Formats: sequence, structure tokens, C-alpha cells
Amino acid sequence: MSTEPKTTLFLCVANSARSQMAEGLARKLFGAHAPVMSAGSEPSHVNPYAIEVMREVGIDITTHHSKSVQQVDPATVSTVITLCAEEVCPVFLGKAQRLHWPIADPASKDPTIPRDEMLTRFRNARDTIQRMLEAHAKDSRQV
Repeated sequence: MSTEPKTTLFLCVANSARSQMAEGLARKLFGAHAPVMSAGSEPSHVNPYAIEVMREVGIDITTHHSKSVQQVDPATVSTVITLCAEEVCPVFLGKAQRLHWPIADPASKDPTIPRDEMLTRFRNARDTIQRMLEAHAKDSRQV
């Protein structure tokens, strides 16, 4: 039986914003003792706004890339946290604990949304995820 700590997996659809920010925040908050990763059901690319707002809090996610949930071995995951709000969340097969944190997708394909508004949307999502992670860690004493 493996003594390796199991991973917390953050899931959303595109694995471009919320789950990427959650992965970066969890790594900073909990360090190497709590392995984390992120994935999506329809991976695309890491959103530049996510990179920018994470940089504002001292977290570099420029080396992150979008991954498919199909690439994740269920046996390595202890907790799955879905971050979808208005869209259908990906399904993760396995025996992991499941948590759902409905956070609105800050990304938009609408080119008329001003840059300042997009940054505000991403900052709000980032800050909400951070509060949720801190509360989860306090409740469970681990991630």
C-alpha cells in the first residue's frame, strides 16, 4: 500500500481559469505536503487574465497547461473539488471525496467586456477560491 499522499483535483470545464487558479493557490497555501492538480472536461489553454491576477498575489502559473480529466488516474485522487457554477461540471469516476464550490466562470468570449471588468471578474473568482481553500483547510486540517 502506498504511503504517498493522494492528490486534490480541481475540476472545471476548460481548465483555463478557476481550476488553474485553485491549483496555484493551493500549492502556495499548503505546500508540497498536499499535492494538487487541475483538469477539465474540455481543456483549452490557461487564460491570460488568470495568469495576470495570480501574478498580483505572487503566484506564477505561466508553466501550467490545460489538462483533460481523462488523463487523471482516479486511484491517485483523494478529493475532487468541482468549481462550475452555470455550466455542467465534469464527472470524475473514482472513490474520491467530492466537494462542489459553485464559482461563476470569470472568462468570457464577449469582446465588448472592458479589460478592467475582466480583471475584476478574475480577481473576484481568485479571492473566492482562496477563501474557500482556507475554510476547507481549517475544516479538514488538510487538503
